[in-house]
Amino acid sequence: MQIIQNIILAVIGFSGGIAVAGGVFAFISILGIIPRMADRMGLASHIYQMETVIAAGGIAGCIISIFQVHVAIGTAGLIIVGLFAGAFVGSLAMALAETLKVFPVLCQRANLKFGLPVLVTALGVGKGLGSLFQLYFVRMK
Repeated sequence: MQIIQNIILAVIGFSGGIAVAGGVFAFISILGIIPRMADRMGLASHIYQMETVIAAGGIAGCIISIFQVHVAIGTAGLIIVGLFAGAFVGSLAMALAETLKVFPVLCQRANLKFGLPVLVTALGVGKGLGSLFQLYFVRMK
């Protein structure tokens, strides 16, 4: 009976994971992050390769998370992975903000005529410092 329960639990978990992953990748596709990034970086001819790498990274992250695979990458590897993960989350957040036209509305309501690059930089630095604060002070307890 325990085997049947484990099989059912595995099927439900796998189905839920597929639904969430499909939703995330659909969200990324609808926002058009990959073509926009490829265009800005001059890599428009490599969009399919970029999509494949992003999907492979998502799959690898899921496998490492689910099976709790311990990868000995050291501090330098952890920093590199953290930078890539932060760049991905930042790109996703900025694409969502751009799609929802957050910055034009904010600038209009705050009567902001100059300093938009400073505002965007401050948002990024604040996000980074908040993440470091959470990592070192909240999770270490």
